[in-house]
Amino acid sequence: MPRSVNNVASRARRKKILKQTKGQFGRRKNVWTVAKNSWEKGQIYAYKHRREKKRDFRSLWIVRINAAVREYGMSYSVFMNKLKQNNIIINRKTLANLAMNDPESFKSIVDRVK
Repeated sequence: MPRSVNNVASRARRKKILKQTKGQFGRRKNVWTVAKNSWEKGQIYAYKHRREKKRDFRSLWIVRINAAVREYGMSYSVFMNKLKQNNIIINRKTLANLAMNDPESFKSIVDRVK
């Protein structure tokens, strides 16, 4: 009995990967083995960086809150501690947004916890 190979599916799989590596440099975009390795490595980086992005944004929010709170003579850690003591539950993303885009509201929060 002859060996059965599903060339249609194999070609489709290869085309799918080559399409996903389209913008890359050199052989990474058109040689199957190189493109496949490049694509797999890219998927690993994408997975890792989706998690790192969350850390990066949190640290950015903390820096923004700290800069805004220092104008009122307080440090970030003292401010966050006083928020907790006064049972004010606002996340860092919202606080950073208020500090940048609505300084009056942020000032009222700072005055409330002082």
